[in-house]
Amino acid sequence: MIEVYHVTKKYGSFKAVDDLSLTANNGRITILLGPNGAGKSTTIKSIAGLLKFDGKILIDGFPNSSIDAKRRFGYIPETPVLYDQLTIREHIQFISRAYQSEQGETRAQALLERLELADKTKKTARELSKGMSQKLSMVLALLADPDSILIDEPMIGLDPAAIETVLQLLKELRDEGKSILISTHIIDMFESLWDDAYILHQGKIVREVRREDLGDQSLKEIFFACTQGEQG
Repeated sequence: MIEVYHVTKKYGSFKAVDDLSLTANNGRITILLGPNGAGKSTTIKSIAGLLKFDGKILIDGFPNSSIDAKRRFGYIPETPVLYDQLTIREHIQFISRAYQSEQGETRAQALLERLELADKTKKTARELSKGMSQKLSMVLALLADPDSILIDEPMIGLDPAAIETVLQLLKELRDEGKSILISTHIIDMFESLWDDAYILHQGKIVREVRREDLGDQSLKEIFFACTQGEQG
């Protein structure tokens, strides 16, 4: 579970995020929506422990900056962070050892096959296309079998076949009881997938929506109503 309580992040006098609270529950896919400049990136980086902030963020009950939290947490950033001169196989070995994950390489191999990277393990990161880099980033985030997963714009650079594979993988992770929080501005991509949604506008959560309570409106209609027609 990912829990965010009253998080505020200031840059000088500007509040990029203002008293933000949200919860991504186990066994559900939660999406964070907002126009450009709404504060999504600041929120994601705060949860991932890349920014200092006021407030409290817990990963499976542990402070997000703690080792206990990091052992249970997988983060897939919008822009993959890889080592240019390491091969795919070397990345997997390095991350498996860092997490002391005995089954990490086995899990990674299964993911490589699903994401059509199994025949490219000798390629270095600098040889990979944007889509392949994104796939590798996913493999590295998931090989330690995290309980809580944070994903920032996961489909950038992926072809249609890879997108369908990732969507199916997210469904399976949800069914395993994982907590999944996805930041995106592509509502249509996740229309059939999300369980809970938070709409962020000008640094504040302006609406929380559960699929069970959606009613006759679509999530896209609610989004535009909340953000005054701004697109992100």
